[in-house]
Amino acid sequence: MAPSAVDVLPEAEVIESGNRLETKATADGSTFREPLKYSGSLDEYESFDVTNVIGKEFPALQLSQILSDDTKIRDLAITGTTTRYLQTCMADVDSHPVSQRGVVFFRNQDLTIDDQKLLGQKLGELTGKPKTSKLHKHALLNSKRGLSVDENGRVDDEISIISSEQNRRLYEDRYKVASKHLASEGWHAEYVKVDENITFERVPSDYAILKIVQPPEDAGGDTLWASGYEAYDRLSPAFKKLAESLTATHYQPEFNRTAAKYGIELIDDERGAPENKGLDFQATHPVVRTNPVTGWKSLFGAGGQVKNGWIDDVSPRESEVLKEYFLQVVTSNHDLQVRFKWGKDDLAVWDNRSVFHTATNDYYGSRQGNRVVSLGEKPYFDPSSVSRREAQAKS
Repeated sequence: MAPSAVDVLPEAEVIESGNRLETKATADGSTFREPLKYSGSLDEYESFDVTNVIGKEFPALQLSQILSDDTKIRDLAITGTTTRYLQTCMADVDSHPVSQRGVVFFRNQDLTIDDQKLLGQKLGELTGKPKTSKLHKHALLNSKRGLSVDENGRVDDEISIISSEQNRRLYEDRYKVASKHLASEGWHAEYVKVDENITFERVPSDYAILKIVQPPEDAGGDTLWASGYEAYDRLSPAFKKLAESLTATHYQPEFNRTAAKYGIELIDDERGAPENKGLDFQATHPVVRTNPVTGWKSLFGAGGQVKNGWIDDVSPRESEVLKEYFLQVVTSNHDLQVRFKWGKDDLAVWDNRSVFHTATNDYYGSRQGNRVVSLGEKPYFDPSSVSRREAQAKS
């Protein structure tokens, strides 16, 4: 029997020294610590919230200018999981404490591939991820596919190439032009292209960074993100209590199917963390997860992350009902989503622990991007954590 979500609550020691966090991992590989606080170091740069719930954009900031500033990179990581909202008070009408954001956008970035990798690792390191967690090596979308990450023909296992041509070749029916599939199926991450969450890994992602180096020549190709924090807040008290007591098995069979069909070799050794090895692509995580940066609860076992998996310790029918409902909460509430239209060299950073996302297959041209995925901590649920709305109400 799988442990309950409460049983996976870890105990860990955290020592903060300057901007760096030392986290003591628990026996099950999880980490637990107090939420982090935003220092305000990014307030000098122009920014705006894209929606009230999710999304922030820095329209002029070049990330290369702050890459060597650990305080600003740490604040960027906190901003990536928090939202700035206006706290109206008589004493200081300009006060704006930080709360949940989920995804942050940057335009026309000059970051190199090595800069992008450095940023991906720093975001997690400066916010306390385990020392053994590095950059993820995608089992399928790696250097063995021969796609170059730059004009010099460089290949790199720690860079996943997001290629419309590759997806159309491997998954013709899903990614062909003018596909008959429902667009909402994109929230189902069983397909290779939208598999950034990698929750089938025992140690999944914390942050992801995607830079679109070739947007389609025609219109289209937008990406949507949805807030797992707000999805949790949309549940009734009874459903929240139920979800918090559950774990789910995340399973990704598509890699082995694709490898067998096309004779492709998969990476089966350590994929960025000692725990991430083998070709079973299966892991058990809490349905409601506590984000260690904000300390907030998020719906986690939902959408494509568990499409081929199941809710543990319930009947198969109950599992399907719960999966269908949790997915509906994410996809049917457009006010917890944000949509981003890419330009050349635009970049997005998001927190995979608390955000769902999908691409929009509505274009005829070619589209390519370079994606870096950082690995974080083993997911856990802390019963004493609060929701995003509860935290804002206390503020």
